Amino acid sequence: MKSSVLRVCSFIVLGAIVAAGTAWAAGTGTGNSATHALNAIKVNGEVYVKAGSLTNTLGGSGTFDSKTNTYVYKPVDIPSVVKKVSPSVVAIIGKPKDIGSADPRYALAHGTGVIIKADGWIVTNAHVVEDMTNLVVVTADGKQYDAERTHHDEASDLALVKIKAAKLPTAKLAPSPLKVQVGETVVAIGTPVSFSLRNTATSGILSGMNRSVSSAYNLLQTDAAINPGNSGGPLVNMKGEVIGINSLKFVEVGVDNLGFSIPADTVQYVTNHFFKYGHVKRASLGLGLEESWSAFIGIPTSDPLTVKSVTSSAAKKIGIQNGDLLYKVAGKQVSTIVELNELLKSYLPGQQVEVMLQIDGDLATRKLTLVEG
Repeated sequence: MKSSVLRVCSFIVLGAIVAAGTAWAAGTGTGNSATHALNAIKVNGEVYVKAGSLTNTLGGSGTFDSKTNTYVYKPVDIPSVVKKVSPSVVAIIGKPKDIGSADPRYALAHGTGVIIKADGWIVTNAHVVEDMTNLVVVTADGKQYDAERTHHDEASDLALVKIKAAKLPTAKLAPSPLKVQVGETVVAIGTPVSFSLRNTATSGILSGMNRSVSSAYNLLQTDAAINPGNSGGPLVNMKGEVIGINSLKFVEVGVDNLGFSIPADTVQYVTNHFFKYGHVKRASLGLGLEESWSAFIGIPTSDPLTVKSVTSSAAKKIGIQNGDLLYKVAGKQVSTIVELNELLKSYLPGQQVEVMLQIDGDLATRKLTLVEG
């Protein structure tokens, strides 16, 4: 049976509850054996770690009792992470544009979102809200708000939704560049299957990084139990930071727990562009490129990308033609489209970048002006 990727982590109710479209979210786990560098000082041969450094690095909380001169540290656990993050997770419900023969009174779709600004800005998946009208957001405390989709980017599968509210609890996005490792504990929070199951939490581990699954950018992989309606919800580390926005999963008989999230640094890249420019000003080489067979099927390779079309005047001006081979961009080797897209997140249209290509059989390094793609 052929594998499929389910992307619409919204759930449609048609009279009774019936899945339609579908999509999914992720998270699970316990334990973390990672080593950490903590701020410390050495006095008379003894090493003293700053309490603030301990909690900032590992999460958890600590209290000092001046009467007994004791410091009690409480490690972070899954219940405390869920308690910390859940107030910033919302459920999104609305009417799908195409309801077929369903009774319009009961034809509803739903997904999940994360509050990123206290005045009502919510990030979610583009596929959750792109075909949804009459949006309503329900916060963790049960309050309802009419909502508007303000920004939308299919390439990253991210969108912004706005509600009229103030002093909302916000989620903390993990710092960029994202520092995570395979095997660490993660928690996912979302709205699975039924809108009445808002703020459901699952836990597991981060199963993989730098994954490319029907995506323009790298994804995080997790082994959480994932259900329809979770898309747009957060994947959270044990410090309570959002490391990803859950987006999709593989579905096939015999395949379990293959869920994927959009990393926090991509979320920051896209939302920063939304707020600054109104859309993603995505830099492009102005080239149509094709991956090698090895890169396409996922075998590690250093094969170059093949130029299949030249769409910008800047690329034509420096002599790039169909059939040329692209080896490096800004001094970095690129063998996949996703690698190139990740690299170009650091640039804006109009900036110049150095490219190394094989042109007419000879290696050449040229300066190329980026265009908006």
